[in-house]
Parts: sequence; structure tokens; C-alpha cells
Amino acid sequence: MTTPDHQSPASRPVVPAARDRIYRSPMGLVGGVLVLALVVWLGGDALFRGDGRVPWLALAVMILAVPLVIAFTLRPAVFANQERLRVRNPFRVIVLPWGELATLRSGYSNEALATSGTKFQLWAIPVSLRARKRAANKRAKAAAQAARGGSGGPFAGPRFGMFGGDASVPDVSAGPARAETDKIMDDLRDLHERHGEADHAQGEITTRWAYEILIPVLAGAVLLAVLLITG
Repeated sequence: MTTPDHQSPASRPVVPAARDRIYRSPMGLVGGVLVLALVVWLGGDALFRGDGRVPWLALAVMILAVPLVIAFTLRPAVFANQERLRVRNPFRVIVLPWGELATLRSGYSNEALATSGTKFQLWAIPVSLRARKRAANKRAKAAAQAARGGSGGPFAGPRFGMFGGDASVPDVSAGPARAETDKIMDDLRDLHERHGEADHAQGEITTRWAYEILIPVLAGAVLLAVLLITG
């Protein structure tokens, strides 16, 4: 019999796992669905209506193409919680405890750099140079409006908005405008800073190959090669 001071492992309350924040590319999801629909439409038409070797070629192309489209559009995702960063790239899944992560870098791509020096690209959080340029233009425009509002002439008194306050100066209390993917990287850096030294965020980096993608791709490539060679 166990006492209240010495509970058995089965009787102890289960600590719920930390919920993941999930980051994905909306444009990647939309593009992937459209490309898959096109591949299935064209491939299905050739598969059921084609003559001779056409149905076999269509089948081989579909077996090869569908996993690749899924791998590069629908599959990539980044999962983050208080313990680790899990990166699901086209062909690999990498689990990085915060304690093993050195930094998160943003350049022409967003990357996670481990303490060992290994670099992992975050496919699910692509960099948009156009979005960065739009955000920079917004910041410049807000700074110019603030400067004009604060340096009016002798007749440029304050204009009051509907709910009070000086309407001539834009409200920038919400912070500078930033591209959406840069905001996501800021969130991940914040998690890393807050939990990087915690005991629950230590461990080893693990990597798993996505055989559910690689095996169909290899099968489709082999079938297509055989058909082309024997054709």
C-alpha cells in the first residue's frame, strides 16, 4: 500500500505536454494544392484514356511527382514549444532542444544554427524580400509622417481625432512594421532566450529521414527509368 507521501508512478498526475506553436507557409499550401490538382487531372486523364505505354508513363510520373509536390509544399512545418524546436523539412525531421540551439539567423533564408555548428534551413518559413521591402517602406513613411506632424508651421496646431489625441501624428506604439516571417523568427528567438537554459529544454539533436516521401519517389524514378530505357 502506498502512502500520500510516496505515490506510485501510476497514481501520479500526468503532466500535460507543452502545446506546439505551428508555423507553415500559406502560399506553399495553396500552391501545393493547385499543383497537386493539376498533376492528378493531367495524369489521371493520360492514365485512363491513353494508349499503349502512355498509361504506364503517366503512372510513373504521378508516383514520382506527387510525393515531391507534397514534400516541398504541404509537408514543411515548424513546431515550437517550451522544450524544443521541431523542423519538418521536405526530406527530414529535425528535433532541436533549445539548449542545443546556438542562434536563429535570417538572411536570404531562415536558418537554425546548432551549438555544434550544423545549420538547418527552415523551409516552412521562407524569406520574402518583397515583404521586407514593403515593411521598410511602411517604416520610412511612418517616420516621415511623424516628422511632419511634429514640426508644423505657426498655424499647424494639433488636430484631435474621434477619440481624442493628436491625429496629426501617427500612432507607432505597436512597434515598427516587419515582414510576417521576420515576426515569426522573433517569436522563435524569444522562446529560445526564455527556455534555452532550462532543464526541460536540454537533450540531443535527432534527425529522421522522411522515408514515406523518399520510398515513393525512388519507386517512381525507377519505374520511369525502366519505361524510358525499354521504350
